[in-house]
Amino acid sequence: MTMIFGIPIQAFLGQLLVGLINGSFYAMLSLGLAVIFGLLRVINFAHGAQYMLGAFTGYLLLTWLGIGYWPSLILVPLIVGVIGLLIEKFALSHLYSVDPLYGLLFTFGLALVLEGIFRYYFGVSGNPYPTPDLLAGGTNLGFMFLPIYRGWVVIASLIVCIGVWLAIEKTKLGAYLRAATENPQLVQAFGVNVPLLLTLTYGIGSGLAGLAGILAAPVYQVSPLMGSNLIIVVFAVVVVGGMGSILGAIVTGYILGLAEGLTKVFYPEASSVVIFVIMAVVLLVRPAGLFGREEA
Repeated sequence: MTMIFGIPIQAFLGQLLVGLINGSFYAMLSLGLAVIFGLLRVINFAHGAQYMLGAFTGYLLLTWLGIGYWPSLILVPLIVGVIGLLIEKFALSHLYSVDPLYGLLFTFGLALVLEGIFRYYFGVSGNPYPTPDLLAGGTNLGFMFLPIYRGWVVIASLIVCIGVWLAIEKTKLGAYLRAATENPQLVQAFGVNVPLLLTLTYGIGSGLAGLAGILAAPVYQVSPLMGSNLIIVVFAVVVVGGMGSILGAIVTGYILGLAEGLTKVFYPEASSVVIFVIMAVVLLVRPAGLFGREEA
């Protein structure tokens, strides 16, 4: 049997795959957080609840309306994104002129309310979401067995992350978003509807969380606790990458997911804290994060 560092290669690569899958979700969720913080300067504690809402929306579309996985990949981000638009329009938009702490407290309270509602109606045991037939089963790569759906999650996450990064960096709308981050008053003076940009930004960030939720539904149990179990780790990923850095959120999400997977191979007891240890070290060396910019 082939060994790597004294560990069977199948076990080593299996944990790398687990780390890559977790990193895919970390990247997508931290990307949404970075987009929202970059323009709105709001630390969106409701992001984990919106991820959970995406998974439950897909579950309810399937069980109540018979709408399967593939249509849900389009419908779920739209539904969660529209909910995000309404939240920003009727609640968050009134908090921009006050201390940012109020925005954090509001989104934290919103997360608790959403989680409480779903816990009341669905309990905490979790509900299974079937893997779509097209992606069921796995394939033998010779050195390991790869579940097809998990490979799809990694590919889909990469496509979404690269697409969002290109949209923000290479398009006219992305230029407006980046300019509004630097100087919203000047951008508005040129006739750009900055309040609409803010609303769309929160909606897009929420939609990304919803998309991550429906992608996660066949991998994990659809549970009211799935967001709260993940959001603290995702915030650590965002801090390591640099608050508001789109590229930092994507790259750091995958790297820390792989670091977590490797830790499960060599020192399993530390796998639940390795991301926070890395965060502490990065903040000591570079307080703005790996891709963040130092404040003047």
